[in-house]
Amino acid sequence: MDCKKVEKDTIRFITTVVSEAKADGVVLGLSGGIDSSVVVTLCAKALGKDRVVGIFMPASFTPVEDQADARSLAERLGLSTLFVPMSPIVEKLLETVPMKRRERVAVGNVFARMRMLTNYFVANSLNRLVAGTGDRSEILIGYFTKYGDGGADFLPIGHLYKTEVRELAEYLGLPSRLVQKPSSPQLWEGQKAADEIPVDYSVLDPILRGLFDANESASDIAKRLNVQLDLVEKVQRAFERSRHKRIMSTTPPRPLTF
Repeated sequence: MDCKKVEKDTIRFITTVVSEAKADGVVLGLSGGIDSSVVVTLCAKALGKDRVVGIFMPASFTPVEDQADARSLAERLGLSTLFVPMSPIVEKLLETVPMKRRERVAVGNVFARMRMLTNYFVANSLNRLVAGTGDRSEILIGYFTKYGDGGADFLPIGHLYKTEVRELAEYLGLPSRLVQKPSSPQLWEGQKAADEIPVDYSVLDPILRGLFDANESASDIAKRLNVQLDLVEKVQRAFERSRHKRIMSTTPPRPLTF
């Protein structure tokens, strides 16, 4: 990947989106993970540190090292930051809504959506846009919370696969522990992306490139990559099942005449 060109093009994209919206800058959540670290670095380069606000939104189970990494990067970039702990907010909602069963994924999605609400409250208050942190790998397989981490005004790295994001992070000079840190949405204690996605990104990304960039058949991809056909088809099914996440709420087709 030509990281220099990707950096330049993405910076141009960020400045254009913010300018066209007549916004004063951006806000985004800082998790200490690879995606948010790359996005905030690019936004600071594109807009300047005074037009970027980073929001720390840890839960009670957020690893202390992730919080430290997020703070360290924000300080390095000279950003204004806010600290908004999520667990008290989520617990208040759970106490208020009369649901006896607390299913883990449902509660985890509440954390993601409360972070989205916080981002938008701050953004609306400051006339800024919300910069999302999703990458192409996770967008294509639907590995995000609808109206949660998927809720943003624009996605600066939405065109890059996870392995490309890591390559760009290294080019941008981010600390090696950030570049190599295992991905996690941090929606519950001990959550790891590797336990939930169809296969590790090192294999997932070449499959996705074959399916969506090269328009190859599943069987051709399986042969070329020397992987099981069932795995490629599993990735295809993940894309199909999550289609609704990537579009606005669906409506019936409008008749030509009434």
